[in-house]
Amino acid sequence: MDIASLIGPGHELAVLFGTFIFLLLIGTPVAFCLGISSFATIAYIGLPPVVVFQRLNSGVSVFALMAIPFFIFAGELMVRGDIARRLVALAGAAVGHFKGGLGQVNILASVLFGGISGSAAADASAIGGLMVPQMKERGYDADYAVNITVVSSIIALMLPPSHNLIIYSISAGGRISIADLFTAGIIPGLLLALALMATAYFVAKKRGYPTEAFPGGRMILSLLFSAIPGLVLIAIIFGGVRSGIFTASESSCIAVVYALFATLIVYRTMSFNEFKLAVMGAVRTTAMVLLVIGCAAAFGWLLAYLRVPAQLVAFMQGVSDNPIVILLLINVLLLFLGTFMDMSPLIIITTPIFLPVATAFGVDPVQFGIIMILNLGIGLCTPPVGAVLFVGCAVGKIPVWDAIRSIWPFYGAAIFTLMLITYIPGLSLWLPSLFH
Repeated sequence: MDIASLIGPGHELAVLFGTFIFLLLIGTPVAFCLGISSFATIAYIGLPPVVVFQRLNSGVSVFALMAIPFFIFAGELMVRGDIARRLVALAGAAVGHFKGGLGQVNILASVLFGGISGSAAADASAIGGLMVPQMKERGYDADYAVNITVVSSIIALMLPPSHNLIIYSISAGGRISIADLFTAGIIPGLLLALALMATAYFVAKKRGYPTEAFPGGRMILSLLFSAIPGLVLIAIIFGGVRSGIFTASESSCIAVVYALFATLIVYRTMSFNEFKLAVMGAVRTTAMVLLVIGCAAAFGWLLAYLRVPAQLVAFMQGVSDNPIVILLLINVLLLFLGTFMDMSPLIIITTPIFLPVATAFGVDPVQFGIIMILNLGIGLCTPPVGAVLFVGCAVGKIPVWDAIRSIWPFYGAAIFTLMLITYIPGLSLWLPSLFH
C-alpha cells in the first residue's frame, strides 16, 4: 500500500507542506524537514526516490556556490585575526561622541564589518562579543546593547560579500547579475544603518545613556590607518566583481588569500590555533549552509513541478491588480515565514514562487532581491526561530524575552527601511544603473 492510497489523490501540496510543518513543529532541523517532506511527496506522487538525490546534487553543483565557502572562510580569518577589534576602534572614534555613544559605535562597526564578513550571525558574534560587555560596563542596559547588536547585524546581509545575495541569484536561475546585487544593496544597507542610528539616539536620550569623549581628528586618522588593511578587503571584493576583473567565485578566493596576508603578515595576529579554529568554523558553517541549500533545492523543484508559482501568480492577480497591494502582501508573507525558517532555505524556496509574481507587476528582479534579503533578515531577529536573536542574547547573557520586550523600536526602523526600498525602486536601482 502506497501513500497515495492512504491519503487519496490530488493532495500533493498537503503532503509536502503538512509533513514539513509537522517536522518543523516537533523541532526537526530545517534541512531534514525539507528533505523528508520532499521524500514523502515524491513517494506520494509515485516518482522514483532517486529524484530527491538528483535535485539535491544539482542544487549544490552550481559553480557560483563556490564563492560561499571562501567568503565564509575569509570572514572567519578576519574575525580570528583581530580585524573586528580595529574596526570597532575606528567606529568608536568616529561616532562614539554622538548621543547613545557605544550604541552608535555598534551600528557603524556592523557596517564596516558587514563589508568583510557578509554574515549576520558572524557580525552579531564578533561585534557583539566586543561591544556588549563594554556597553554593560559603561552603564548601558543589557537589553539595549543586545537589541542594537541583533538588528544592526542584518546590515551585513545587504553589503558585499553577502552570500545570501549569491544564493538569491542562483535561485532566480542565475539570470541576475551578482555584481548588480552587490551594488544594489549598498544604499539600502546604509539607509538601514541611519534608521537604526536615529532610533538608538532617541532610545538613548530617553534612558539617559552617556556619550564618549571625542578623541580628535589625529586619533581618528591613526585608527583609520590601522584599519586600512582590513578595509582594503572591501574594495577588493566589491571593486573586482563590479569592474568585471574577476567573478564572485574568483573574488572569494582572492579574499581568502588577502585575509591570510593581512592577518599573518601585516597584523601578525593569527596564531596557528586561531587558524585551526577559523578553518573548523568555516567548514562547519559551509557544511550546514550547503546541506540546507541542497535539500531546499529538492523542495523548490517539487513546488515548480506542482505549479505552485503559476497558481500563486493567478491568485494574486485575482486579489488585486495594484502593485502596492501585491508587494505589501508579499512582504507580509515573507515576514511571517521568516519567523519560522532560516534565511537560506527560504530564499531558495520562495524566490521561484514570489519572483514571477513581483516581475508580473513590474518589479525589477534586482530590487526584489534586496527587498527579500532585508525582509528575511528581519526574520533572523524574531522568535521563535531567530538565529541571530539567539546569538545576540547568548553574547549578552540575557533571556530572549528580555530582549523582545524592548526591541520594538529597532524592528520599527528595519520595517520602515523595508517599506522605503519596496516602494522607491531608485534606492536599490540607481547605483547599479551607473555601471551600465
